[in-house]
Amino acid sequence: MEIVRTIRDLRTCVQNWHKAGQSVGLVPTMGGLHDGHLSLIAKSNNHADKTVASLFVNPSQFAPHEDFATYPRDETGDLSKFESSGADLIFAPNVAEIYPDGHSTKIEVQGISQVLEGEFRPHFFSGVATVVAKLLLQALPDVAIFGEKDYQQLCVIKSMARDLDIPVEIIGAATVREGDGLAMSSRNNYLNPEERAVAPALYRIISEIAENVRGGQHPAAQRPWAEAELTKAGFGAVDYVAVRDAETLEPVNDASRPARVLAAAWLGSTRLIDNVSV
Repeated sequence: MEIVRTIRDLRTCVQNWHKAGQSVGLVPTMGGLHDGHLSLIAKSNNHADKTVASLFVNPSQFAPHEDFATYPRDETGDLSKFESSGADLIFAPNVAEIYPDGHSTKIEVQGISQVLEGEFRPHFFSGVATVVAKLLLQALPDVAIFGEKDYQQLCVIKSMARDLDIPVEIIGAATVREGDGLAMSSRNNYLNPEERAVAPALYRIISEIAENVRGGQHPAAQRPWAEAELTKAGFGAVDYVAVRDAETLEPVNDASRPARVLAAAWLGSTRLIDNVSV
């Protein structure tokens, strides 16, 4: 496994692979690796001859009051996990390599990025869309893999790549869960033992909503029940619980089209997000 830290070296490696007739997959990460990330590497290896993984904590997707400074960082441990997972190349730039002096361009994906997460973190998707567009153009992979755990992010990235005519196939990978159902996330490390015991209730509750909607209950009627159940379980503020169209994220009235239950709620000082299909 090779490690590069400049765009120039990244492009040289990828260009050599393409010249040799090999396809390339990209797995963008911010580190703090767990089995969910490693499943993305495995999926890329199934879709491409070579896999590039990026390791970059992107400052532009964090608001000033959020956890950029404390976000889990362990480059040595992450590199070891990347190597054991079968990644071929790691792109681990510093901030100045991605955002050099004078960088002034941001990408805004209208509509789909302004609901749900966009209402509570209005800065977030611009930061994500900008850095992902840069990574896609820097690496020019054939495919790029993103986890469905961040489902709205996946939808935003698909829309962005389509609208900007970036020649890459965006592929979603199923959420990897702990044995009790909690979606794997780097931020789960913030939970204390009591909070960790409560956390799986989020998955249980949104899964029940999906069953209710499949059984004919109206999607809009699910939120009051879900908020009460989350509060009873020990959660604090509930940012949203919503049933949305799986492609557009617009509200739905029934299960006649593929839909998704998406939720975000606070457990102590940790904000958990999750989603399931209907």
